[in-house]
Amino acid sequence: MQIKPADFTAPDILALIRQHLEFSNQDACTHALGLSDLQKPDIEMFTAHDADNNLMGCAALKTLGPHSGEIKSVRTHDDHLRKGVSRALMAHIEQIAKSSGMTALYLETHNTPQYAAACRLYEALGYEYCGPFGDYAQNPRNVFMVKEI
Repeated sequence: MQIKPADFTAPDILALIRQHLEFSNQDACTHALGLSDLQKPDIEMFTAHDADNNLMGCAALKTLGPHSGEIKSVRTHDDHLRKGVSRALMAHIEQIAKSSGMTALYLETHNTPQYAAACRLYEALGYEYCGPFGDYAQNPRNVFMVKEI
């Protein structure tokens, strides 16, 4: 698996971002970022590709401050589920965050059945539940997690 910065001109990443937004927008509380937001200067998006250069997934790191970041837009392509794609992307983001001096990573996700697998992955990676951070507000469906890195 090769992980590299996202190419926002590639049709496959544009399609995966659209799919991610459609999935996320099923839940009225979503904070998923659209294409223009993912290209802002405080966000780095990465894609994972297989040996044949097929897109396997994507994930982004948003800088919150000099010592913290937020995981955004983690999505595995349907053809590559349960192959460790999201786990590899999360590990890559942690390395990038550490190298930039960050000591904590946060994320916001949902406690609905559609996000149960994501929550299990984040728990397995050492993320712990916490209260809202940044501009987020608590609602009945969202949960917040943090990991010291």
